[in-house]
Amino acid sequence: MSSVGFWSIAQENPDRVALVTVEEDKITFGELFKRVNQVANGLRQLGLKEGDSVALLLANAPAYIEVFLATQQIGLYMTPINYHLTGPEVAYILENCEAKVFVVGEDHAEAALKAVDEVGFDKSNCFSVGEIEGFKPYSKLYESASDELPTDRTSGQLMLYTSGTTGRPKGVRRPLEGADPDQSAMLATLMGALFELKPHEGVHLVTGPLYHAAPGGFANGSLHMGHTLVLVNKWDPEDTLRLIEKYKVTVSHCVPTMFYRLQNLPQETKDKYDIASLECIIHGAAPIAVERKKAMIDWWGPVLVEYYGATEGGGAIATSENWLKKPGTVGVPWPGCQLNILDADKNKLPANEVGTIYMSSMIGEFEYYKDKGKTEKNRAHGLFTVGDVGYLDDEGWLFLCDRDSDLIIAGGVNIYPAEIEKTLILHEKVEDVAVFGVPNDDWGESVQAVVQLKLGVQPSEAIKEELLDFAKERLAKFKLPRGIDFSESLPRLDTGKLYKRYLRDEYAERAKQEKEKADLADA
Repeated sequence: MSSVGFWSIAQENPDRVALVTVEEDKITFGELFKRVNQVANGLRQLGLKEGDSVALLLANAPAYIEVFLATQQIGLYMTPINYHLTGPEVAYILENCEAKVFVVGEDHAEAALKAVDEVGFDKSNCFSVGEIEGFKPYSKLYESASDELPTDRTSGQLMLYTSGTTGRPKGVRRPLEGADPDQSAMLATLMGALFELKPHEGVHLVTGPLYHAAPGGFANGSLHMGHTLVLVNKWDPEDTLRLIEKYKVTVSHCVPTMFYRLQNLPQETKDKYDIASLECIIHGAAPIAVERKKAMIDWWGPVLVEYYGATEGGGAIATSENWLKKPGTVGVPWPGCQLNILDADKNKLPANEVGTIYMSSMIGEFEYYKDKGKTEKNRAHGLFTVGDVGYLDDEGWLFLCDRDSDLIIAGGVNIYPAEIEKTLILHEKVEDVAVFGVPNDDWGESVQAVVQLKLGVQPSEAIKEELLDFAKERLAKFKLPRGIDFSESLPRLDTGKLYKRYLRDEYAERAKQEKEKADLADA
């Protein structure tokens, strides 16, 4: 039986295709193996030692995979940074993770240069994929280094930062365990086994950013299983269908907005492509409307596998077959994960009662780096929470309500924006929607919706009334939006999560200014 794990596969089957780049060039396992070793040896030549950190600001490119695998065989931490962040936001993470080397793509030069200047980062240890003034070419990191396996190999760790949708990003740091990298690579395939992926027989379409825990983690697991990774930087619904057909894609990770936009394609476009190769479409990161998911299963078959999880670890899983029996569930805890629903006093709640979701990590202990208070605050009974709210039914299936930070309290009543969003997205003229609370003197908060209409549909008062009438048929009166505005696009992360903080802050400031004007008028 053939081995699993990148380094073993590369030595046994060097001619197998490991990567298909964004430009659709092919890189074999053997070619990638040599470059990974060069980068690892190059980092050691720079003086990096076990426990040191490397930061990346890169799109989905071979260099990302090379640096990741290199750090993971010489005991380094690697911190990938969200390339949508501004200079000061990048600077915070660059300094917080204590990076010794910074690798940046030229498309992100502006933010990188501002970050480096702000924290006084040593530019002699800054490398650019492409050209960035004052940075060394990425090739200088590896060109003089050996392409043989490094000596004294030991496993490194990813140090990911949370998305920061409710505050500053937090570094999720795990201790180095001194394990053999080949053994760690084999363990990385266990997640693939949970989703019933087959070793050596897959092609994984990487639709999301590798810097994020889910797209990056599932892509990493697939590569260690011997699958070919097809890299995408700018996701497009029709191009997704084209790539599935061309490369006989078997597995991918998607988010609900991708499903919605695929479904919005003209029928003749959908019918044009052969998607029969699909075996497993992993999806999560955001709530999905029940009717839309049923439509996706009808189209692609029972290949959708939903999960609930977090950068910190832990989670639940539901196959298409199980989900169809329990529409709306995100699954049961996956093997080795404990999951409880707790009240505000951290007491365990019975079935069908809504509370905060706590779970065990399953992939080892972690801390929020340099934030002991946050680490302790999010723990209870040996479990952790990321602030999501939900309940377990009588048979132990998990259902999500929303994030605790997104909860709207109007007149003392709890309102979950996700429920309203999953209703409005079903309207035939709606492309995307965000619902959040805005300050209200009488009620504490009121429900505000911001809607992105489909291409060609013009905003109007008549559309507002149409959307409200649609919602009234499906939602209780207290859940209805008190305001509906339109936007050409919404601040949605590549991971599918809405960056609601931007919207809430904007509307809170608007409400404050209106109140000040009213107070002046009354004076």
